[in-house]
Amino acid sequence: MSKPSRKDAIEAVRTLIKYIGDNPEREGLLETPDRVVRSYDHLYKGYTQDPKEILSKTFTSRTSEMVVLSNIELYSTCEHHMLPFVGKCNIGYIPDGKVLGISKLARVMEVFSRRLQIQEELCYQIASAIDEELNPVGVGVVIEAQHMCMQMRGIQKQNSVTTTSSFTGAFENDKTRKEFISLISNKLS
Repeated sequence: MSKPSRKDAIEAVRTLIKYIGDNPEREGLLETPDRVVRSYDHLYKGYTQDPKEILSKTFTSRTSEMVVLSNIELYSTCEHHMLPFVGKCNIGYIPDGKVLGISKLARVMEVFSRRLQIQEELCYQIASAIDEELNPVGVGVVIEAQHMCMQMRGIQKQNSVTTTSSFTGAFENDKTRKEFISLISNKLS
């Protein structure tokens, strides 16, 4: 499948404006197709990024205690309705001789969240990428998010929150999982 041109994308947005019943030639909408395409460049930049590259820079460390980055703001887009879901991501791992720069945890989350996504798969992708590239003792990822496809349309449940998790290695053990949940529990909204 070849990627459409920027011009094709702008024309597609013009078509959608017509489809919803508005006029893309109206003053307030003249620049909207270009703005939408530019916003898509940012919202979906994860397709142009490689998580392996982000996770390739590590540092030697003797620590064997859990490293946790919590309350990472998460913005993604539901692949079923192309509406946003927003929330918090919590990532933990137990090093086995090497650690990541802490910002790399948030960066790898961004790679996967800036794609059309479902929350369950997002959780799995983050944990798997860290597990595969770092080879830690284990990885834990918990995401809490609100989905606009449930709040703005469909069932319209304004206060619903979806929680997903993905655990590998030592995090599959109840004791380690409980420690991780305890460390992030006061951080979850």
